[in-house]
This record gives sequence, structure tokens and C-alpha cells, in this order.
Amino acid sequence: MEDPELLGFEHMGLDPRLLQAVTDLGWSRPTLIQEKAIPLALEGKDLLARARTGSGKTAAYAIPMLQLLLHRKAIGPAVEQAVRGLVLVPTKDLARQAQSMIQQLAAYCARDIRVANVSAAEDSASQRAVLMEKPDIVVGTPSRILNHLQQDNLKLRDSLELLVVDEADLLFSFGFEEELKSLLCHLPRIYQAFLMSATFNEDVQALKELVLHNPVTLKLQESQLPGPDQLQQFQVVCETEEDKFLLLYALLKLSLIRGKSLLFVNTLERSYRLRLFLEQFSIPACVLNGELPLRSRASDPEAGVARGIDFHHVCAVLNFDLPPTPEAYIHRAGRTARANNPGIVLTFVLPTEQSHLGKIEELLSGENGAPALLPYQFRMEEIEGFRYRCRDAMRSVTKQAIREARLKEIKEELLHSEKLKTYFEDNPRDLQLLRHDLPLHPAVVKPHLGNVPDYLVPPALRGLVRPHKKRKKPLSAKKAKKVKTQNPLRSFKHRGEKRRAEPS
Repeated sequence: MEDPELLGFEHMGLDPRLLQAVTDLGWSRPTLIQEKAIPLALEGKDLLARARTGSGKTAAYAIPMLQLLLHRKAIGPAVEQAVRGLVLVPTKDLARQAQSMIQQLAAYCARDIRVANVSAAEDSASQRAVLMEKPDIVVGTPSRILNHLQQDNLKLRDSLELLVVDEADLLFSFGFEEELKSLLCHLPRIYQAFLMSATFNEDVQALKELVLHNPVTLKLQESQLPGPDQLQQFQVVCETEEDKFLLLYALLKLSLIRGKSLLFVNTLERSYRLRLFLEQFSIPACVLNGELPLRSRASDPEAGVARGIDFHHVCAVLNFDLPPTPEAYIHRAGRTARANNPGIVLTFVLPTEQSHLGKIEELLSGENGAPALLPYQFRMEEIEGFRYRCRDAMRSVTKQAIREARLKEIKEELLHSEKLKTYFEDNPRDLQLLRHDLPLHPAVVKPHLGNVPDYLVPPALRGLVRPHKKRKKPLSAKKAKKVKTQNPLRSFKHRGEKRRAEPS
């Protein structure tokens, strides 16, 4: 039901062109975040708002931004065209979405308000030309905005009036802290700012101190996660640590969970242990390691990995380790079921963690007290046949293997570091020593573990799952070279690579 107390768009004093655009979008009434934030923003207040994806938060900052710019152009003295609005987002995907929404809202005033998206690193030349035209609003990631500021393609010190930081809780955790601090040095002393965040964590509090001036804080009484029709949340009690690894193996290898999955653990060492464990079974996985510079974590830093994981296509979130706080649970769970897509969250719980799980459930439970985390119905005895394989893989993942896996990533970072490129040009012997250093062997992979014999598949699941693809007829040597396979870890997009010979 619509809230009768919600203030309609037509009562907010908006430009008729904005109202027409809102009507075309089919919005009869504002959402809660829009109803609360827009009037405050139009009064010139700085805002710190907690709002989840799907709550209408983009329009909550875009509408007042457009209204203020239109009003300034309508009644203010004629001034030089300049960039007056800046929207910072953590990923290229979010930048495209923000630009699209702003352009839809500005559909009837496109001649007066121009919007530019400068988040794509490969379009630097064309972006430079666009910025020379001085669009009214610029959208981008902190690194791209800073790059244009440093190259004098973009100048904000004398013109910026409105700053938006969207998905604020992700910016620091994705490695943008230093870039943000550098970027702020290029801004004027006085401007209006909006911080939009799904959670209020320590990073958001730090951003608040950096960006906002006497802000109004909006902690809206709305669910911080989508409802059960969109997001299914489960818990499964694992009696031992080994059972957690066993269950994860079965879920992934039997394709009981399909699509892109994010696995959360509580320490960096655990993340490498888990990755090496999965690799034993030919399950591709990568570690999003906050210790390493961005280049090591993603081939395209803002397109979908590490700093800007393409969260809109994550099918499942698996809390392999129980989140340390209820807020951390919400942050993790919010990585799936985004933009009206369905999603699943599955949390592994040890018996000793039941009380801590209760605190999470207390935060998530609705007004009627209904549990938010339903029991995941899974009979562990059905997968007992896999336990020996699981133990075999766990034994292979030693502390030494984990250490070497981390060293291997650091070595790769050194070899491909742009900052060290000049050093290696001046010191080629150091580069050769690094390249020809002793090879690292993170863990011995046993090829036979990659296949699941049919006799090991639980009887109840036979015919329902496909643990491995059926073998195809051998291809000729020429055709075999053309066959490509998919690696979901390449920016989570298909980039073909030559097929490796399958074990016989």
C-alpha cells in the first residue's frame, strides 16, 4: 500500500520538465528515500542517507541536482558554462546506471543540462573532448575523475556546486581512499554534498568527515535488504570445519548453486586456503585481496572485479565464515539480488557460533518476528562419499602452499607494476632475476579430482545434476585450436583461451 503521508512529486516545487520525466518513468509517488531527501536537498542541506539498491536513491539525489541546476540557469545571472555537478561511484557499471537515470530525468531539458560519463579508461581521448565542452554534470569513478583533474581536462575548483558520493560504503573498501583524498584537494572549499550508502560503517564515517558539512542524517526505517520474493536467505549448521569444506565442494561441484558466486571469509589466509582448495577440483576461483594494488586483483579494475565487482550479476553469496557483525552480514548479502534480480545468501554456521548468529537474525527479523534465515535443507550423509576427496584436497593446501600462493601474486604485481616500469628499465638485471627466480608451486593439483564419478553422486540427485560435462567426440587438430572455453574470472566476462587437453 502507498503511504498516505508521502509527499507527492507535484508538491515538491519541481520544474515542470522534471515532473513530466517522472511521469514518463511511471512514478506515481516518491519512494521513502526520495520523499525525505529531495526537500532537504532543495533547501541546500548536506545529506548522509542510508538507502539500499532498489530504494530509488539515484533519483533521490538526481532530481534535486537537476532542479537546482535548472533553477540557477533560469533565474541567476548569465554565467560561463561549467561543470557544477559531480557524481562519484565505485564502478563503471554503476556510472552507466547513474548517467542513464540522470539523462532520463533530464529528457525534457537535455538542451539545458548535459551529462558526461568518464568512467571508461579506454575512452580517454573522447572524454577529453567531451570535458572541453564543459558538461553540467560529470559521472565517474574516483580514479578516472582524479586522472582528468591531474591532466587539466577537468577543472572543478571554481565551479563545482554539488557533489554526490554514491555507494559510499564501497569506495574505501574497494581501494579508492587515497584517490578520494587527492580528488578532494581539487574541489572548492564550499559545495553541497550527498553521501548515499547501504550501510553506515567506519569508512562511511570517515568519508562523512572528509566531505560533509553539518549534514542531515537519514536512517530510514526500511528493510536494508530486499524481501524474500527477491532474496532468499538460508543458514546451514556444519558440525565441523571439515564439513564446511565438504558442503561447499558438493554445492559447487554438483552445480546445486549455479552462476557467479561470492564466497566470504574472515581472514586473508582463509581466502587463499579456500581458493587453493577449490582449484584442487578444477573449480576456478580468485582472491579479491585488499592487500595488493588494484592491477593484481583485476584485469579491468572498475569493470567487474575486486574494486567494482559486477554485483548486479551475482547469483549467490556464501558466507563460508560467519560475518563478524550483523552490519557485515548486510553488507555481504547486499552483493546479490540487486537491480530487481533474484539472489541467494547461504551462511555456514558452526555449533559454537549459534549465539552470534542469533544477533544477526535479531537485526534481520521482521516486525512479526519471523526468522529471516531459513534452515537450508541438506542431508550431509548424502555426500559422505565425497569426504575422502575433501580430506585429500585439504591436506594438499598446506601453510607453505598458501604462503607461496600469496608470494606468486606479489611477484606478478611487481612484474606488471606501472610504477616499477621505469625502475626495471634502468635496472634490467633486477627484472631478469625476478623473472627467473625459482618457480613457486602453491599446491599440487591432482587432475582426477576434477571429475565426479557418477557412482558418487547422491541417489536423490542423479538425473538432476551434471557434475561434469559429457565428453565430446575428438576434434581435428585444426578445429581444436579454434575451440574456446570460458573463464568467469576474466572480469567475469567471456574472454576465450585455448582449451587445455582433458585428462584421459
